[in-house]
Amino acid sequence: MLENTYALIRVSTEEQNEARQVVRMEKLGIPKSNIVIEKESGKSKTRAKFQKLVKQLKRGDTLYIENIDRLARDYDGILSMWHTLTTQKGVIVKVLDTPMLDTDQNNNDLSVRFMRDIFLLIQAFQAEYEWSKIKSRQAQGIAVAKASGKSMGRPKAVITDEEIDVVKQFQAQEIALDIALDLLGIKKSAFYNLCRNINEKGRLF
Repeated sequence: MLENTYALIRVSTEEQNEARQVVRMEKLGIPKSNIVIEKESGKSKTRAKFQKLVKQLKRGDTLYIENIDRLARDYDGILSMWHTLTTQKGVIVKVLDTPMLDTDQNNNDLSVRFMRDIFLLIQAFQAEYEWSKIKSRQAQGIAVAKASGKSMGRPKAVITDEEIDVVKQFQAQEIALDIALDLLGIKKSAFYNLCRNINEKGRLF
């Protein structure tokens, strides 16, 4: 029953747009009242909306998430929340980007569960590894900018090679907007200004 079906949508900042995820969940027929949207980092310790949803969920309910990192951004956090939802509360979890992890498989014998557990570990590792790389690159970029005497958080007269590279990857659809924002540590409006400045100066050609 769809009234027992929920969806969790998370974006890392207020500037990021959740519309794509909402449309994807609505196409599944999930009631709007059951779609929980939170705008904060998966590393956040509070996540009040998500915690409220977890308390609300009961055995037999279904929770849709787009990707496993919607539960958390670190390895231990993902595994802990997965255990809470699937084992302790008996919630059916469906992962749109990774159907292999769905817990309502027709065949749930030992070999299927074993493979799902292994894949969950791999996905949890990848989530934290990718997040660590993003934060490391961001920290390196900030350090380089500070060392060169650049003012952080304000429009810069000089466009760095890192900025050009990130914009190039974004415009070639090699990385998503949220990844580009994380890599450069800027807001969406500033990133779009950067894209415009780079294109106007012909720095991508």
